[in-house]
Amino acid sequence: MGDGFDFLGFRIRWKRKRGSNKWYVYTFIATRPVRSVRAKIRALTHKTSQWDLAQVLTRLRQIMRGWANYFKHAVVKWTFSKLDGFTFWRLVHMLRARHRWSWGQVRRHLRTASGQWLIAADGVAFFRINGVTVSRYAYRGNKIPTPWPPANLA
Repeated sequence: MGDGFDFLGFRIRWKRKRGSNKWYVYTFIATRPVRSVRAKIRALTHKTSQWDLAQVLTRLRQIMRGWANYFKHAVVKWTFSKLDGFTFWRLVHMLRARHRWSWGQVRRHLRTASGQWLIAADGVAFFRINGVTVSRYAYRGNKIPTPWPPANLA
């Protein structure tokens, strides 16, 4: 368990918790699914892509939402953050090449009045994967039903 093993896209590993001497079993995302989703994002956001921006954003939303919902039960906040940044900058570079924008024009077109970055087209906005709530190790306790009838204490 110290080396860990891959199972269904997850990397399960026995590790010491930071800041303590306690050891726990952690579930991470294996490297292969991350490489796979990055390759899909690269294929969709190529600089010379002829797809409409709304179609690209819709397909990215489908891929990233499904991927996030599958892996949200692991230790993934850092991975989601890195993947979100990777996807955002791929879209920025695609739009910059497509419209021949300078960096000033990128800022002007992709920032809202409040200063937030927003990539959207035809009502479809860029899905931020780092906003997905991670729910790890939910304590189920008494919610697990018992298969045995209650004992009579009389």
